[in-house]
Parts: sequence; structure tokens; C-alpha cells
Amino acid sequence: MNEIKKIPVSELGYNYIPNQYIPKGEDEYHLRYHQNRSGITYKSLSAYELEVLVRNRNTSDNWNNVLVSEKFNPELVKNNKFFGLVRIGNLEPLYLEFHSVRFPVGIYNSTIISTDLGHNVVIDNVNYLSHYIIGNDVIIVNVNELVNTNYSKFGNGIVKDGETETTRIWMELCNENGGRSVIPFSGMLPGDAYLWTRNRDDTKLLEKFKIFTENQLETKRGYYGKIGDRTVIKNCKMLKDVWIGSDAYLKGANKIKNVTVNSDAERKSQIGEGCEIVNGIVGYGCRIFYGVKAVRFVMASHSQLKYGARLINSYLGDNATISCCEVLNSLIFPSHEQHHNNSFLCAALIMGQSNLAAGATIGSNHNSRAADGEIIANRGFWPGLCVSLKHNAKFASFTIVAKGDYSYELNIPLPFSLVSIEEHNNCLTVMPAYWFMYNMYALQRNATKYAERDRRTNKIQLLEFNYLAPDTANEIIDAIILLETLVGKAYILHQQKKKTTDAASQKIGATLLAEQNVVIETLEVVANEFENSHRNVKLLKVQQAYNSYKLMLKYYVFETMLQHCIANNLVKKSELKNAFTPNNIITKWENVGGQLIPTERVNTLKKQIKNNTITSWFGVRDYYKLMGEYYTTHKLEHAIACMPLVSSINIATLNKADVVLMATEVLATKALIQHNIYQSRAKDYDNEFRKMTYQNTKEMDRVIGKLADNTFINTQKLELEKYKKMIEEYVGSIV
Repeated sequence: MNEIKKIPVSELGYNYIPNQYIPKGEDEYHLRYHQNRSGITYKSLSAYELEVLVRNRNTSDNWNNVLVSEKFNPELVKNNKFFGLVRIGNLEPLYLEFHSVRFPVGIYNSTIISTDLGHNVVIDNVNYLSHYIIGNDVIIVNVNELVNTNYSKFGNGIVKDGETETTRIWMELCNENGGRSVIPFSGMLPGDAYLWTRNRDDTKLLEKFKIFTENQLETKRGYYGKIGDRTVIKNCKMLKDVWIGSDAYLKGANKIKNVTVNSDAERKSQIGEGCEIVNGIVGYGCRIFYGVKAVRFVMASHSQLKYGARLINSYLGDNATISCCEVLNSLIFPSHEQHHNNSFLCAALIMGQSNLAAGATIGSNHNSRAADGEIIANRGFWPGLCVSLKHNAKFASFTIVAKGDYSYELNIPLPFSLVSIEEHNNCLTVMPAYWFMYNMYALQRNATKYAERDRRTNKIQLLEFNYLAPDTANEIIDAIILLETLVGKAYILHQQKKKTTDAASQKIGATLLAEQNVVIETLEVVANEFENSHRNVKLLKVQQAYNSYKLMLKYYVFETMLQHCIANNLVKKSELKNAFTPNNIITKWENVGGQLIPTERVNTLKKQIKNNTITSWFGVRDYYKLMGEYYTTHKLEHAIACMPLVSSINIATLNKADVVLMATEVLATKALIQHNIYQSRAKDYDNEFRKMTYQNTKEMDRVIGKLADNTFINTQKLELEKYKKMIEEYVGSIV
């Protein structure tokens, strides 16, 4: 049976905080007074003001508890019920206009309980408004319920005074069993979530993260909900325990409960029709509309949920979009795109710059003896149309997975690869370096696009969007060694020789690949350790991929070092000779929420957290910023360490001839990239099957635009010319 409590109406609006949770010497309003920093001076009602209010069919349990500001106009308050301490700011004969709809300032047809209202608000047809602090120029119309409880947490995973640990909200990221759960809090960055979900064997570190979070949040009971200046809320059903910043726009939402909506004048957040949002944090500049369901979640800044998307037990990074999809138990780094109908059901760590096509299905087979496993995908993960993946799976950076049902666990360590299935041969095929060879247009365009779409105003974490960076360079190095080893093994098998060690196989493969021996074309190069099955995994175009890896690694090293020379205007022989400190250690790197940090520096961060050098999330953020400031230096050190792998240049005795060589090769590779960008796009214009829906070339050009007018291609051409001029001027200035 429902428990319906019967309490005297005289107590409605009072005793918000139970007596045992009110500090000695304070009253139930002490936190409310602390929260309200509007600076408004309130006074009691004058006899005239009270007379007008009563005449306008307003009631109060105690008119002495209705306080108003100096420019309060009682004529603008009609047909309301007031309970408890209600404080009202200026009401002037104005109307507020928003999106071509005009609302007269005032309070009409509403029930208001123990609430503070700022200057010139519009409150109309709000059936129940309880325990909120509302800013200036706020519009709230046609809302069924806007209520706040004394134990409100606004989506943060905090336990209030007197509550048990069972009430705490956890987000079960990356693992369906909750083995990587984290406590959500407003302002949580992708790097925070990443560090917390990893390192599960380090109990001291995990405990520190919990302490950081608890110290950042208040356990006191009695905080009021907040609605910031110029926020508009209209035609919503139920809002409970919400904290909303300024300039937000909420329209037609069904339910928003236990949520923080961060918003301000420069980063406006919106929540639209039919949305149901519970236990979450909405970041600055986010948009949620058209039937979205979100439960136990964090959305970082400028991310979007739309068109019926479901986000549950998940973290969505900055500048990301999910529409028409289902996402559960996932940690998604910034710059993620997921559209159309697909299902991202398996617990996953997706490290950004990713895109899921229509019909993709990840995990949730529901036929094993345990919950689904985990998928880890490095930057640039692109599962294509109607791809079905099984857990567990791991993918190197910029892996594209072609249409197919992948029924076995996968571990693809080769970056920039195309993974597909040859049904007629019953084998998995992997084409390494596919992006470099056949899809440079998309690769380069995405790098540019993600940078342009980074709308963050507070860039605490430095995000890397370049597809050639320390993380992918390390993967390329490993891929080169792996290709050499696999080619060597294939050659030994082809020659019917005895199996030998990996080191010996690599030596043979390296020789064959370096001399581009034609025998490679006759070899079946397999990597059966890539898939947990009994069928073969064949590598395609191994020689071309090997050459591409080598070329792009050299380009990364030379371009990084050349940029250092130019940035520091190193033009004298002595300056060049002393420009670089020799370094033979190729450091490992980690993608920490989209920010690339050397692994040793990540370990330093963890040590400083455990030894109390860093004592809060603010300290962790300072460390992110510090690593961002050092990123160029760390990247240069990494490139220097990679130099022996790509060239015989001795950086200890660097001279003009060496710089000229680097510049020449960098320009040649940039020109090749530009050529490949054009060619990969030109295929769409030359393909007869693409052209067949148009009557003629003129119609096609009118519909999709001329290739010669392609903005991105033309911009790349201009940038190449500018870069070429800059390099030539620098090289010419060396004396």
C-alpha cells in the first residue's frame, strides 16, 4: 500500500531540513542564504502591496514570510499560492521575448513553496515550485512539477548526511559487472574517467579518487535547487533535484531528475521534447533533444544526444554526438560520432575520433555464462555498415572494419588497417596502412574537422587530432617489426625450412621487405593470432603497407624536428649542431581521455596522487595542463628517439645538408599526401556506378559540386603552398 503521510498544512514550506542536520546556532535557511548571492535586498510587504496581492486572488499561509524587493509590482502577481519563506525580486511592467514568443513579467497561476525569485522573472502555470533559487530574467511556464529535496545531489555520486552507502550513484563504465565503476561528479573530465576505470589493481589509487570526489562535494542536507539567469523552461512535466546554469533552454522534457545542467552565456545547454534524463551530469554547451533517454551518465562539454538516443551507465566525451542509438557501459573520448540505428551494447572504451556507421552492433550476445566482456579501440575507430563485433576485442588506432559478422574475439595491432571477411575463403583479411594508401582524403579531413569542431572554451586537456602523433608512431614501429616477422615466417614456410625464432624470422623479413623482393607477392602472410578462431587471418598488400608505414614514420620524425628548427629560428651552424639532445629511448605513451601523455609521466601522476603531492581533482587538472605545456617537448624527444629507425642522420652533428634533406623529404611526402587526398576523392567522380543516378556530368556537378570546387581539397593545396614557401624561406636563411 502507498504510504500517504498526513501533516498539518501549516508546516507546508517549513522544516525543509530535519532538525538533526541543522548545525547549532543555524536555522533551516542557512544554506539557502549562503547559496543566494544575488545581492537583492528584501523587505516585508507594505499594506498596499498586501492589499493588491489579496485582491489578485493570491494566498499565503503567512504573508509575513513573503518578502519583496524595492521595485516589486504586486499587480504582476495573480492567482498564486505561497507557502513558507518566499522572496521575490523586482517585477516591472515588461515582457520577455525568447524565440519569437513573448511572456509578460510576473507570477501567475502557480504554487510556490519556499523559493527565491530574481528580478523580472516569468512564472506562469507552474503547478508546484518548491525550494529553488531562481535567477534574473528567468522564464518558467507550463511546468507540472519543479521540486527539490533536502538530500538533492544534482547527479553527483555523493552520500548525504544520514544516508547509507547504498544510495550512492556509480557509473558502471567499460564493464557490465561494475568492475570499473566510477563516481560521477560535475566537471569530470575524460582523463579522470579513464584513470579511474583503469588501474583496478591499485586499491590505494582508487581510494584516493573516491576521496577526491567526496572532498569536492558537499554532504550537508538542505541545498536548494538552482536555475540560473536567463534560463527558459517551458512545457515540461517533471523536474526534480536539478541544478541548472544560466542561459539554458528546456522545452517539452518529460522528466529530469537528479541532474546538473551546466550552462552559461557562451556555452548554452539545451534539453528538448520528450527527453527523460535521470542521475546525470550535462556539460556546458550540450544539446539533448527528441526523445532521448539518459540514466547514470556524464556528458562532457559540447556533446549531443538526439533522435531517441539512449545513454546508460556511460561517459560521453567533448564534441561528441550520439543519435538514434543505444549506448551502455561505455567510456567514450572526445570527437565521437554515432548516427542512425546501431547498438553499442557491449562495455567499451573508445578513445576518440571515432565513427559508428548504421547497423553496427557491438556485443551483448546474451548466451554466455557471464556478462559481456570489453572492447578497447584506440583513436579513429570506424566500424562500417552492419558490422557485428563480439567481445573481447582490441583495435589499434584508425582501424576500419568492413561489413560483416565477426563472430570471434579480435586483436588487431596494425594501425590504419582495413579489416574484412572473405566469406568464400572463410578467412579474415587485414590490409595494413589502408588509410595511407586508399583513403587519405578522409584521414586528413577528419583531423582538420575535429580540430575545427573543438568548441571547448576551457581546454584543460590538450587533445591531439593529428593522425601522426607519438601514440600512432609507436604503433607503426610495432607494426613494422610485426610485418617483418610475419613475412619472415611466411618465407621460411614457403621454402619448407624449419621454424626458427621470431628474431631470426624478423631479420629475414626485414631483408626481403627492404629490397622489395618479388617473392613477397607469392607468399601467404598470415597472422592467426589476430583472431580467436581456427581459420586463417591473411595480410594483404604487405609490401605496399610496409613502405607506407616507413614513409609516414619518417615524415612524422622529420616534420616534428623541422618544426622545432623553424619555431626556434635555428639558422646558424652552431645552433643546428646543438639543437637536439640525443635520446635513444622510445617512450611509451598513453591516451588519457584524448590527451597524449608519456606513460612514465602518467605513472608519476599516480605516484603523486598516492603520496599526497596531489590531493584533489584540481591538482590532477593542473597536471593535465602541465603535460599540455610540455607536449611539444615530449613529442620532440620521442621523434629524436625514433630518428635511427628512419635515417642515418646524426643529430649530434646536425648541419645544413641534414636540414635540407629533411625539408626535401617532408615536402615530397606532403605533396604525396596532397595527391592521395585528391585521388581518393576523385574516385567518387570517376566511378560509373556513382555517376549512374545523374543524367549527365553537368547534373552531377550541380548536385554534389565540382571536384575542382571542393573546399577541403583546395584548402589543402593552399596550405601546401604556404608550407612550401615557409620551408624554402627557412632553409634559405640557414648560414
